[in-house]
Amino acid sequence: MSKLRIFPADRPQSPAWSSRNPRRIAAKLAEAGIRFERWRPRVKVNPGAPQTEILDAFRPDIERLKAEGGYQAVDVVSLGPDHPQRAELRKKFLDEHTHAEDEVRFFVAGGGLFTIHDDDQVLEMECRAGDLIALPAGTQHWFDMGPTPSFVAIRLFTNPAGWVAQFTGSDIASRFPRYERPAA
Repeated sequence: MSKLRIFPADRPQSPAWSSRNPRRIAAKLAEAGIRFERWRPRVKVNPGAPQTEILDAFRPDIERLKAEGGYQAVDVVSLGPDHPQRAELRKKFLDEHTHAEDEVRFFVAGGGLFTIHDDDQVLEMECRAGDLIALPAGTQHWFDMGPTPSFVAIRLFTNPAGWVAQFTGSDIASRFPRYERPAA
Protein backbone atom coordinates (compact mmCIF):
# COMPACT_ATOMS: atom_id res chain seq x y z
CA MET A 1 0.00 0.00 0.00
CA SER A 2 1.22 3.50 -0.83
CA LYS A 3 2.51 5.72 1.94
CA LEU A 4 3.50 9.38 2.21
CA ARG A 5 5.65 10.68 5.06
CA ILE A 6 6.67 14.32 5.40
CA PHE A 7 9.80 15.30 7.29
CA PRO A 8 11.32 18.62 8.22
CA ALA A 9 14.39 18.84 5.93
CA ASP A 10 16.68 19.01 8.95
CA ARG A 11 15.10 16.05 10.85
CA PRO A 12 15.15 12.87 8.75
CA GLN A 13 14.44 10.63 11.73
CA SER A 14 11.07 12.09 12.71
CA PRO A 15 8.20 12.46 10.22
CA ALA A 16 5.84 15.33 10.96
CA TRP A 17 3.01 13.77 8.92
CA SER A 18 2.18 10.34 7.55
CA SER A 19 -0.71 8.73 5.69
CA ARG A 20 -1.68 5.68 3.64
CA ASN A 21 -4.98 7.24 2.55
CA PRO A 22 -4.81 7.92 -1.23
CA ARG A 23 -7.05 11.01 -1.02
CA ARG A 24 -5.00 12.56 1.77
CA ILE A 25 -1.77 11.66 -0.07
CA ALA A 26 -3.02 13.27 -3.29
CA ALA A 27 -4.06 16.44 -1.43
CA LYS A 28 -0.69 16.79 0.36
CA LEU A 29 1.31 16.15 -2.80
CA ALA A 30 -0.87 18.64 -4.72
CA GLU A 31 0.23 21.32 -2.23
CA ALA A 32 3.76 20.78 -3.60
CA GLY A 33 2.52 20.78 -7.21
CA ILE A 34 2.86 17.00 -7.53
CA ARG A 35 0.18 14.92 -9.22
CA PHE A 36 -0.78 11.62 -7.61
CA GLU A 37 -3.44 9.20 -8.81
CA ARG A 38 -4.42 5.63 -8.05
CA TRP A 39 -5.18 3.52 -11.11
CA ARG A 40 -6.56 0.03 -11.11
CA PRO A 41 -3.91 -2.15 -12.76
CA ARG A 42 -5.54 -3.77 -15.80
CA VAL A 43 -3.35 -6.88 -15.76
CA LYS A 44 -0.94 -8.54 -13.38
CA VAL A 45 2.60 -7.87 -14.59
CA ASN A 46 5.88 -9.18 -13.22
CA PRO A 47 9.37 -7.77 -13.75
CA GLY A 48 10.69 -9.01 -17.06
CA ALA A 49 7.34 -8.93 -18.90
CA PRO A 50 7.69 -7.72 -22.51
CA GLN A 51 7.47 -3.94 -22.88
CA THR A 52 4.92 -4.20 -25.72
CA GLU A 53 2.60 -6.30 -23.53
CA ILE A 54 2.72 -3.72 -20.74
CA LEU A 55 2.24 -0.72 -23.04
CA ASP A 56 -0.66 -2.41 -24.84
CA ALA A 57 -2.39 -3.20 -21.53
CA PHE A 58 -2.31 0.47 -20.49
CA ARG A 59 -2.66 2.10 -23.93
CA PRO A 60 -5.87 4.10 -23.14
CA ASP A 61 -4.31 5.64 -20.02
CA ILE A 62 -1.01 6.33 -21.79
CA GLU A 63 -2.78 8.04 -24.69
CA ARG A 64 -4.82 10.18 -22.25
CA LEU A 65 -1.64 11.28 -20.45
CA LYS A 66 0.15 11.97 -23.73
CA ALA A 67 -2.74 14.20 -24.85
CA GLU A 68 -2.88 16.02 -21.49
CA GLY A 69 0.85 16.61 -21.08
CA GLY A 70 2.28 16.62 -24.58
CA TYR A 71 4.44 13.58 -23.85
CA GLN A 72 6.30 12.28 -26.89
CA ALA A 73 8.17 9.26 -25.57
CA VAL A 74 7.01 6.33 -23.45
CA ASP A 75 9.01 3.40 -22.15
CA VAL A 76 8.96 0.74 -19.48
CA VAL A 77 11.57 0.16 -16.80
CA SER A 78 11.45 -3.30 -15.28
CA LEU A 79 13.85 -4.53 -12.63
CA GLY A 80 13.82 -7.70 -10.61
CA PRO A 81 15.95 -8.67 -7.59
CA ASP A 82 18.26 -10.77 -9.74
CA HIS A 83 19.04 -8.04 -12.31
CA PRO A 84 22.84 -8.12 -12.83
CA GLN A 85 23.12 -4.30 -12.81
CA ARG A 86 20.74 -3.60 -9.92
CA ALA A 87 23.41 -1.98 -7.68
CA GLU A 88 24.65 0.36 -10.43
CA LEU A 89 21.12 1.28 -11.49
CA ARG A 90 20.09 1.95 -7.89
CA LYS A 91 23.08 4.23 -7.37
CA LYS A 92 22.25 6.19 -10.55
CA PHE A 93 19.01 7.54 -9.04
CA LEU A 94 20.02 7.94 -5.34
CA ASP A 95 21.47 11.45 -5.50
CA GLU A 96 19.24 14.52 -5.55
CA HIS A 97 18.55 15.70 -9.08
CA THR A 98 16.07 17.61 -11.23
CA HIS A 99 14.79 17.29 -14.78
CA ALA A 100 14.04 19.96 -17.38
CA GLU A 101 10.70 18.20 -17.94
CA ASP A 102 8.04 16.56 -15.79
CA GLU A 103 8.90 13.15 -14.37
CA VAL A 104 5.88 10.89 -14.83
CA ARG A 105 5.78 7.30 -13.59
CA PHE A 106 3.02 4.76 -13.33
CA PHE A 107 3.88 1.73 -11.22
CA VAL A 108 2.43 -1.36 -12.88
CA ALA A 109 3.99 -3.78 -10.38
CA GLY A 110 6.16 -3.65 -7.27
CA GLY A 111 7.27 -0.31 -5.91
CA GLY A 112 9.94 2.18 -4.99
CA LEU A 113 10.55 5.33 -2.97
CA PHE A 114 10.35 8.80 -4.55
CA THR A 115 11.71 11.41 -2.17
CA ILE A 116 11.04 15.06 -2.95
CA HIS A 117 12.97 17.97 -1.44
CA ASP A 118 10.50 20.86 -1.29
CA ASP A 119 12.10 23.89 0.40
CA ASP A 120 12.20 23.13 4.15
CA GLN A 121 10.48 19.76 3.96
CA VAL A 122 11.11 16.34 2.46
CA LEU A 123 8.22 14.27 1.14
CA GLU A 124 8.90 10.52 1.11
CA MET A 125 6.42 8.82 -1.23
CA GLU A 126 6.41 5.04 -1.28
CA CYS A 127 4.82 4.18 -4.63
CA ARG A 128 3.22 0.79 -5.18
CA ALA A 129 1.43 -0.92 -8.06
CA GLY A 130 -1.40 1.32 -9.25
CA ASP A 131 0.28 4.62 -8.33
CA LEU A 132 0.83 7.40 -10.84
CA ILE A 133 3.17 10.18 -9.72
CA ALA A 134 4.08 13.24 -11.78
CA LEU A 135 6.74 15.64 -10.54
CA PRO A 136 6.87 19.03 -12.29
CA ALA A 137 10.03 20.02 -14.15
CA GLY A 138 12.68 21.36 -11.78
CA THR A 139 11.49 19.37 -8.73
CA GLN A 140 14.42 18.32 -6.54
CA HIS A 141 14.13 14.60 -5.83
CA TRP A 142 15.73 11.17 -5.79
CA PHE A 143 14.45 7.64 -6.29
CA ASP A 144 15.37 4.47 -4.43
CA MET A 145 14.40 1.07 -5.76
CA GLY A 146 16.04 -0.73 -2.84
CA PRO A 147 18.86 -3.29 -2.77
CA THR A 148 16.59 -6.01 -4.21
CA PRO A 149 14.41 -4.08 -6.68
CA SER A 150 11.13 -5.47 -7.88
CA PHE A 151 9.09 -3.06 -9.96
CA VAL A 152 7.70 -2.31 -13.37
CA ALA A 153 6.98 1.33 -14.23
CA ILE A 154 5.75 3.11 -17.33
CA ARG A 155 7.63 6.38 -17.91
CA LEU A 156 6.45 9.29 -20.05
CA PHE A 157 8.67 12.07 -21.43
CA THR A 158 8.23 15.29 -23.39
CA ASN A 159 11.86 14.95 -24.47
CA PRO A 160 12.23 12.14 -27.03
CA ALA A 161 15.72 11.49 -25.57
CA GLY A 162 14.05 10.15 -22.41
CA TRP A 163 15.49 10.37 -18.89
CA VAL A 164 18.01 13.23 -18.49
CA ALA A 165 19.01 14.34 -14.96
CA GLN A 166 20.75 17.43 -13.65
CA PHE A 167 22.35 16.54 -10.31
CA THR A 168 22.21 19.26 -7.62
CA GLY A 169 25.40 18.28 -5.77
CA SER A 170 23.51 18.28 -2.45
CA ASP A 171 24.11 15.47 0.06
CA ILE A 172 20.55 15.65 1.45
CA ALA A 173 19.57 12.26 -0.01
CA SER A 174 22.27 10.52 2.02
CA ARG A 175 20.70 11.80 5.25
CA PHE A 176 17.27 10.23 4.67
CA PRO A 177 16.15 6.61 5.04
CA ARG A 178 16.73 4.22 2.15
CA TYR A 179 14.02 2.00 0.69
CA GLU A 180 13.62 -1.53 1.94
CA ARG A 181 11.07 -3.33 -0.22
CA PRO A 182 8.13 -4.61 1.86
CA ALA A 183 7.60 -8.36 2.00
CA ALA A 184 5.20 -9.63 -0.66
